Amino acid sequence: MQPNHLRANARQPLPQLMLFLIILLASHFAAHAQNNDVTDKYAGGRKLVTGLSKILSPNGVQENFEASLGGTKQWVFVRGQDRNNPVILFVHGGPASPMAPVAWTWQRPLEEYFTMVQYDQRASGKSFLANDTTNLGATLHIDRYVDDCIELAEQVRQKYHKKKLILMGHSWGTIVAMRAALKRPDLFYVYVGAGQNVNTMDNERVSFEFGLKEALRRKDTTAIRELQSIAPYPGNQPITRERIIIARKWPQEYGGLAAYRPVPAYFFNAPLMSPEYDKKDVDAIDEGNIFTLGRVMDEFLAADFKNVKTFPIPVLMFMGRHDYTTPSEPTDAWLKKVKAPYKKGVWFENSSHLMMMEEPGKFLLTLVQDVRPMALK
Repeated sequence: MQPNHLRANARQPLPQLMLFLIILLASHFAAHAQNNDVTDKYAGGRKLVTGLSKILSPNGVQENFEASLGGTKQWVFVRGQDRNNPVILFVHGGPASPMAPVAWTWQRPLEEYFTMVQYDQRASGKSFLANDTTNLGATLHIDRYVDDCIELAEQVRQKYHKKKLILMGHSWGTIVAMRAALKRPDLFYVYVGAGQNVNTMDNERVSFEFGLKEALRRKDTTAIRELQSIAPYPGNQPITRERIIIARKWPQEYGGLAAYRPVPAYFFNAPLMSPEYDKKDVDAIDEGNIFTLGRVMDEFLAADFKNVKTFPIPVLMFMGRHDYTTPSEPTDAWLKKVKAPYKKGVWFENSSHLMMMEEPGKFLLTLVQDVRPMALK
């Protein structure tokens, strides 16, 4: 993680990206996008990506549109080589860190086997720009995100003539998607959690313990001093801005976001070459992130699925062996105990939190071999 991701600004209700760091997009994107020279530097690459990404197959689909969800406009991005394929509804992380402008780096092979539906959640990316923010903040509650997801699932099912969809969540999006699956299992064949959040406070503890253990192993005196200053974490003290900065900084530095590397620049810079986003859209990632974080913090910290003992539909968990952004340990423990029509844990041994980019081959094969058949029965 880059140091500028952790800067504190007393004038802001929350510093950029330091609270959750579940997807870690906004500040880095904005820092680049605000410089026209840097944006122009990517113009040639963006043109190539746009051409490569164009879907020309006769039965394919490639369309972006605004959907009305819960009284707001939310941008939807649909891509696939064959309309007859099963549909994956992908719920991005963050919160307010859309995956649509990053999807060009990993999604194209999946589009041969699935119709992929991405959407910018309320106050995220292009959806942030599409709405008057005067009253938007009051709507930022997990229940509302869940209902948005369900509304979109119903609209997609009708628009593309599907009986059910495959539901996939990533990071923060697993909170939204898992609750949607529990609330409306009739809409979905199967649920796939990638970087699943089962219990936020457990995640905080496991992530911190990894960071301190790794700092001691490396004899990193700066990290040891900082981490010990907030121990025990999270403990019984309030989870303040300052504590979160320290607790998240070092696990990310030690590969807890992208395995074996401190800063996944390929991920942070991806929106600058996205065919779906222009400069103002990239800027809006940062704006939406700042707008959202403080408003959902308490509900995010209280997220807990440990009391879910039965799951109504098949469930697969994609777990990065080195993920200390949403650590896999609590997810693995939950999956072993839960009762479901079908369940499977899939370990990505060379991945952290971004397994769709870190191990794209295994990500594709698992979806095609294990998930797609459930939607073809």
